[in-house]
Amino acid sequence: MMGWAITFLVVALIAAVLGFGGIAGVAIEAAKLVFFVAIILFLVSAVIHLVRGRSSTAL
Repeated sequence: MMGWAITFLVVALIAAVLGFGGIAGVAIEAAKLVFFVAIILFLVSAVIHLVRGRSSTAL
């Protein structure tokens, strides 16, 4: 997902340099959305991992 966020960010930067303000705005909003979704999914995954813990198989 971070790859998509970086891709949208690059598209936004290129569009801004070329003067396409509308496309740049949409691309930067998409990049922010994807970035925050990736962060939220990472945090949820980390919390689930901490709650489940490691299973001890040693006796």
